[in-house]
Amino acid sequence: MPVVLKGMELGACTTKWTVDYLSQAEGSKEVKIHVSAVPQMDFLSKNFVYRTLPFDVFVRRAAEVKHKEYFLSEDEKYYLRSVGEDARKDIADIRKQFPILAEDVQIPEYFEKEQFFSSVFRISSAGLQLWTHYDVMDNFLMQVTGRKRVALYSPRDAPYLYLSGTKSEVLDVDNPDLEKYPLFVKAKRYQCFLEAGDVLFIPALWFHNVISEEFGVALNVFWKHLPAESYDKSDTYGNKDPTAASRAIQILDRALKTLEELPEEYRDFYARRMVLRIQEKAYRNDYG
Repeated sequence: MPVVLKGMELGACTTKWTVDYLSQAEGSKEVKIHVSAVPQMDFLSKNFVYRTLPFDVFVRRAAEVKHKEYFLSEDEKYYLRSVGEDARKDIADIRKQFPILAEDVQIPEYFEKEQFFSSVFRISSAGLQLWTHYDVMDNFLMQVTGRKRVALYSPRDAPYLYLSGTKSEVLDVDNPDLEKYPLFVKAKRYQCFLEAGDVLFIPALWFHNVISEEFGVALNVFWKHLPAESYDKSDTYGNKDPTAASRAIQILDRALKTLEELPEEYRDFYARRMVLRIQEKAYRNDYG
């Protein structure tokens, strides 16, 4: 289950990371950012653009409500999700991408050093809402400055979240379109508010939707809790399904393709038998 940890020792970042300090510490290095004209960012429809700004300029813009200089509109929203030097090959690690700021951070030691996967530096404009998604690794969301609201959904509620890959099509979880997504009402929502200094433990496979209620800075730390060989070696974000799961889905897709050779009534019958077999062999008993 997710849990909010309070009173953790996170280092000097909780007092030092003001807009002025952040701007001065990492200076004018260029960063690739998301820019959106609307608060709700949708990764599926890509209702945002990628732009590059000097880090100090980006921080000051992200902290503003109205912008004198902008790409799309005067009230556009900004979001930084740090990546490795080559996002296709390298993981995000604050010690490498933002070494000066990394000195201010103390990551809670709840996992072995060899289990460490990534430390993702995040900065969000006030009001920005990120799409609902799951990750395949356990992680800590360390809220350094600002306030966030996080809505969470159990993995068992996946059938009600209208998934496309690792992401939910239901963007507005507060006012969902129930004509389009009628099953969403069955998904049980858990919610918490993160204040500066709070740490949210998000277990692998738990869906989360995050709103930055204020301009905020966070560090997201992921670690491998499964054997290392379970994970996709090409995964630099921590969101590719484990290799065994990917293989199983590919096999299922081939099986469904094979069923198309049958007449409809037979296809329906054997598809239902397949579902029953999956439920019998793979579902957890305590999931109902």
